[in-house]
Amino acid sequence: MLVLGIDSSTTATKAIAWDPHGTAVAEGRSAFELSNPDVNAWEQDAESWWSAARLAIAECVRGLGPRAREIAALSIAHQRETFVLTDDDGKPLCPAIVWMDSRGGDQVTRAVERFGASRLHELSGKPPCITPSVYKLMALFGRRPDLAKARPRVLDVHAFLAWRLTGRCATSLASADPLGLVDMQARSWSDELLALADLAKAQLPELVEPGAELGHLDAQIAATIGLRAGLPVIAGAGDGQAAGLGAGISGPGRAYLNLGTAIVSGLLSNDYRINNAFRTLYAASPGTFFLETDLKGGTFILNWLAEKLLGARDTGEALGKLEAEATELRAGSDGLMLVPYWNGVMNPYWDDDATGIMVGLTGRHGAAHVYRGVLEGIAFEQRLHTRAVETALESPVEELIVMGGGSRSELWCQIISDVLETRVLRARTAEATALGAGILAAVGAGLHADLETATRHMTGTAERFSPGPNSARYGELYREVYEKLYPSLRGPLERLSELTRGA
Repeated sequence: MLVLGIDSSTTATKAIAWDPHGTAVAEGRSAFELSNPDVNAWEQDAESWWSAARLAIAECVRGLGPRAREIAALSIAHQRETFVLTDDDGKPLCPAIVWMDSRGGDQVTRAVERFGASRLHELSGKPPCITPSVYKLMALFGRRPDLAKARPRVLDVHAFLAWRLTGRCATSLASADPLGLVDMQARSWSDELLALADLAKAQLPELVEPGAELGHLDAQIAATIGLRAGLPVIAGAGDGQAAGLGAGISGPGRAYLNLGTAIVSGLLSNDYRINNAFRTLYAASPGTFFLETDLKGGTFILNWLAEKLLGARDTGEALGKLEAEATELRAGSDGLMLVPYWNGVMNPYWDDDATGIMVGLTGRHGAAHVYRGVLEGIAFEQRLHTRAVETALESPVEELIVMGGGSRSELWCQIISDVLETRVLRARTAEATALGAGILAAVGAGLHADLETATRHMTGTAERFSPGPNSARYGELYREVYEKLYPSLRGPLERLSELTRGA
């Protein structure tokens, strides 16, 4: 028997068929556009999520051939915070607002004035900042009062796709949670948070626990993608939580580190805890939480370097060449250092106005120095995140399980181990997010008795990276330069942001 794990990410959808041992048997992929119509605006056509999901599933099914009949269930993981407004038939009323969108800073201020930062944090598990969708939603209604008046449906990516697949407007708690509208302790929509955007519960999807059977595949849809009608659709989770499950995170001392478009790390907790060192989300295993750090600029910055600065037509080829050249450079990129706040900073500073910093540039630096500077800057930032979490929890992180596209880089994995002075293990598959969805589907279909059993059988680690001779050099650079850079420039950066907005 097989299961299908679907990962609807920021720029593409992957559909991967997994066997009960966590081996990928076949896969399909389909990309879609990400639009940047204004300085702080990031949008998408939600219909492209649906088209890409069907194309990816159909390609995976073709790859399986006769084995497609073995698929016993499917589940969805997805980009978080991204949402779309639809009518009562699920038809989009405007472009979807993507998680990177940062229109809504004034709405964060208004929400804090209304309820107080501590109450917003206590309810939603997230310190007030532009990342949770509710503030972007308030800003959208401010720009488009006609949409607010229409009383639209507000759907996360999981809800949008699950509705199309099953006909039921429902989503997983671990998918809805990043919207910032859920009372985390009550495990339901929060009346207080809904009031921020003047929303009624009827405008939102029904909530179910991750791993619950959400519905069955519609017969007409099934006929177009090669799956059997009535296939169970199992409630999934956001990509971060699914990646944690796919990395096999099941206890203390071990964190996952997803090196994707964003850089996300999480530790499992059986208790609901809040702290400014992390944000709190539902884990994919019901009753547990992930204490998560998040940097909204990971491989996104590498793609920016290749596409916007270098004008590369083939991003993968350009990045491969830069990786080879950067490997030959010395630790510290010959004096170039970079703070990767390309999309603001969440923990530990929670500053939406923060922007990227690059210092130490000289005429000897080339594109490969910038490339290595990005890898090192993200590793320095992850050290800042991880040390803050360790202090808050009074417990060390003993090893990191890395996954995501960036984990394919030997150079980056070694830099992370050196900078954090921590063991780094590469997950057996870089597609841990899709595997997390597959694990939920496997339990839902009865291939494994429970999540603990499924995780034990379907996950594993591969290569190990240990701190090497560059650790001392990186430690010096971190303590004496990196830690001080952003705090010392915060005032000028805030003024620069004000001047840019007023231009």
